[in-house]
Amino acid sequence: MKTPKQDTNLLIMVPLQLILVLISSWCFSITAFHTPAHKIHQRWHHPLQRQHQPLNPFVAKTNTVIRSVSDVEAYDTEPQSSGTSLIDELEGIKSDLATLCMGSSKPSLQAIEDKVRQLEEVAEQVGIGQASSTSGLLNGEWELLYSPEDVTRSSPFFWAFRRAFPDSADQIFSITDNIPPPIKETGPAYQTINTSSDNSNVSSTSSLVSRVTVATLGGIATSVMTTRCTVLNTEGLEGLRLRVDSTKPERSTVLETLGPLGKILGEKSAPFPSGEALEAAQPGSSEVVMVTTFCDEGLRISRNADAFGGIFVWKRKSFGDGDGSDV
Repeated sequence: MKTPKQDTNLLIMVPLQLILVLISSWCFSITAFHTPAHKIHQRWHHPLQRQHQPLNPFVAKTNTVIRSVSDVEAYDTEPQSSGTSLIDELEGIKSDLATLCMGSSKPSLQAIEDKVRQLEEVAEQVGIGQASSTSGLLNGEWELLYSPEDVTRSSPFFWAFRRAFPDSADQIFSITDNIPPPIKETGPAYQTINTSSDNSNVSSTSSLVSRVTVATLGGIATSVMTTRCTVLNTEGLEGLRLRVDSTKPERSTVLETLGPLGKILGEKSAPFPSGEALEAAQPGSSEVVMVTTFCDEGLRISRNADAFGGIFVWKRKSFGDGDGSDV
């Protein structure tokens, strides 16, 4: 039986797997998360909104006047006239933000912050994209358009890891950050969110699944680092409290070279109980809060409540559960 100390050591080795890629193509790698502190969003910290609320089983509909950003190229990027409505202005800001995120070079965090601030201000005026934790629009599969640093930092595992190891996380993360491409490349990243469970049924669960593709040695070895989380409850109008449960490298190209045997090994291998290891290292660290300050039929703006200044921009791939097949 593993001791709590052994589990903690294994947990620390999860980010350090990226280092091992320098000597072996059999490594499965993940990188780290650190986001600078920023001014807290005033709606998130309103005292009347800090109550836990039951999850809403609302099922989102696609027949809406608000256009989806699933196909960013379809947006009209012409300058808005002075006579446009607030909804047209909102759509223009969404288009600009998506175009900025998908440009040939990564935009600065400041540029993203400015555009997101405009989006949130106009959205609040027209009442679109608000109360994300209870609107039901979070449900579905999402593709990451922008992360403040490495793509893998969109995973709640790294949010929780920093809570468990606040003194050493930065040092570990700096090592993995400095591994250059093509030795290590990350992306795309997807999240599948399901908050449509029947809360009257104690056996039903709500979940968030994070999938990030990690390629090593110029693509010789790739895998999808998959973290599964349970959605415990809402936090105010914009927050979801998540519990990190497990982390596992899936769809390994190394195992695929072994044919049917590799498939069996991949399916039968147990995921690492990262939630238990996090709790052994620091009680309560396996729980994090994802705050979503805007979410409509096509676009989502989410943040880690512990590092609110880091903005993650997501575009919708589909409504419903999704299966991560695009990863």
